Amino acid sequence: MDRPLEDRVISRKKRKRIALITVIAVVLLLSAFLMRGMIAPSVSKSALIVAVAETGDIENTINAAGEVLPEFEELLASPISAMLREVKRNAGTTVKPGQSIITLDKSAAQNELDKLGFQIESRENEIRKLKLDLEKSFYDIKSNNSIKELRIGNYKDAVASAERLYRAGGGTREDIEQAELNLKVAGLEKQQLENEIRSKQQTMKIEIREAELALAVQKSDYTALQRKLAQADIVPVRSGVITWVNRNIGASVKEGETLARIADLSSYKISGSIADNQVELLNNQMPAIIRLNDLQLRGTVSNISPAVNNSIASFDIQLEQKDNKLLRPNMKVDVYLITERKRKVLRVANGPAFKGAKQQFVFVLKGNKAVRREVEIGLSNFDYVEVISGIQPGERVVVSNMEKYEYAEAVNIKD
Repeated sequence: MDRPLEDRVISRKKRKRIALITVIAVVLLLSAFLMRGMIAPSVSKSALIVAVAETGDIENTINAAGEVLPEFEELLASPISAMLREVKRNAGTTVKPGQSIITLDKSAAQNELDKLGFQIESRENEIRKLKLDLEKSFYDIKSNNSIKELRIGNYKDAVASAERLYRAGGGTREDIEQAELNLKVAGLEKQQLENEIRSKQQTMKIEIREAELALAVQKSDYTALQRKLAQADIVPVRSGVITWVNRNIGASVKEGETLARIADLSSYKISGSIADNQVELLNNQMPAIIRLNDLQLRGTVSNISPAVNNSIASFDIQLEQKDNKLLRPNMKVDVYLITERKRKVLRVANGPAFKGAKQQFVFVLKGNKAVRREVEIGLSNFDYVEVISGIQPGERVVVSNMEKYEYAEAVNIKD
């Protein structure tokens, strides 16, 4: 009959089994590590993009959007409310100053001008009448004043006669008092008449002044409408190309409504836009680079708008080469605003290998291998990346995407 094993024998066998498994696992891991170091991954040479580290200048940039616009654009608006009668020139046509583009129906405005003319004539007649009345009041006051003075003279003589008769015993005291009363009444009547005439004259002068002011306003309206009528044939003031014209013949247009746009296509500017969280980096005379496919132009920031719409700030860029033949109206371009410049730094052509971090790993060619190396990055733009440390001038750096080899110490390069 079998006897059960002792507990310490069982425990000793378990410990041996665990130790054996641990040794096997360590051996396998060491083997894998050694094999990984001995068998490096490989990549085809044609799949790599390589740049040589060199000394040069670099500019740090921030991205913005841009649109090509004519530097000078004239908006031709309707000077009057009228009907669009005729379009003489279409979009795309080159025009010179004074050449008519659109003709408007002026009949309604002409009727209003004629009405204003009649109102002015009526107002002028009213002023003439007021002036005649004023002259008549001057004549009346002089005539009435002369009559009153004659009466006062008679009353004075009557008072003197009554006093003489009274002293001679031929008159009474009542006669003297009556004569003095008549003289006093005549003097008061003269004073009352002068006050009334004076007040009337002042009132008439005010009325004349008001009428003259109203006349001046009407004449100003008349002159303005007359000038607008003269501008009813829509003409440009400078040479250019018609980029848009209202062709709705017979439609009613309001005063101030745009009817045509004339652009000078010999020079352009860039209308730029940037996110509002980068506005503090934006300033006038800031250098800018404009890229359109392989075309690269330079300019400076100007006319920064103080308003922010939909989290977007806008600005203009004045180009150094305003008449480049590749520029077209409303063309979309990439804008890079230069925030900082450095001279004679170590730089490498920018590529997918650089991800924006200050410290990162890149691969540097050594013979038929690409060796991983940690580098410190400084300024960067769409062309170059500044390398502060980790690479020496003349070394060849892989700038293509190497994410699949990011944990490899080295990569073999195959022809």
